[in-house]
Amino acid sequence: MKIESIATIKEQLQSLSSLDDPYVVSLRQDSRLGVQKLLTQLEKRLEKEAQLKTKYTEMQLFEHACYDQGHMLIAGIDEVGRGPLAGPVVAAAVILPQNCEILGLNDSKQLSEKKRELLAKEIKEQAIAIGIGILSPEEIDTLNIYQASKQAMMQAVVQLTPQPEHLLIDAMTLELPFPQEKIIKGDARSISIAAASIIAKVYRDNLMKDYHKLYPHYGFDKNAGYGTKIHLDGLATHGITPIHRKTFAPVKQYLS
Repeated sequence: MKIESIATIKEQLQSLSSLDDPYVVSLRQDSRLGVQKLLTQLEKRLEKEAQLKTKYTEMQLFEHACYDQGHMLIAGIDEVGRGPLAGPVVAAAVILPQNCEILGLNDSKQLSEKKRELLAKEIKEQAIAIGIGILSPEEIDTLNIYQASKQAMMQAVVQLTPQPEHLLIDAMTLELPFPQEKIIKGDARSISIAAASIIAKVYRDNLMKDYHKLYPHYGFDKNAGYGTKIHLDGLATHGITPIHRKTFAPVKQYLS
């Protein structure tokens, strides 16, 4: 009998989703360390996938409650960029289909940049509708950051086609004519809000990378406008840019 190479076994195991698969059972008799290592890796992968599925099921509870009330088009809404010293505040609204499965959805701050990018791609492929709302630093300075965040969220919802039947919002109530639910820490508790959180974060981070090309002294490509050391050093040396929030400390001390 021909003995399979480790590389061939590795390739075969990548497509399997059960430890009870006859192929896996047969490999348990293979004494090669490389094979046993691959089986351990398979166990870890399947365990992680099971955890992600459990988390995903838990994060669908708000959506399922809406479906039970007859609402099929549920929009999750979240914003990013309240705390930075520079750049806009960005909100996203996302309607996911009832039967979608995007494992790994979570609060965007809990995910690596690479994972966010991958999930954003998946969300865009599966979503029924996505809306983006952006309020500029000038608008933030005029309104205050809380009101600007709220306006960005409403802007994102208005962009949705088709219109939502119910809103799930991260820690906010919006003056919009839709049934809605305010969920504290919603980006870690609802798949729709988590999807919005990821879309908004990726969109804003990419925007700040573009701004970095215009204003290279503040580290916007790495800090997204937050007050890191390189950003504060840039302010001290080069002053403020047109995208700085002039009502935010310590930016306002450089107004002259």
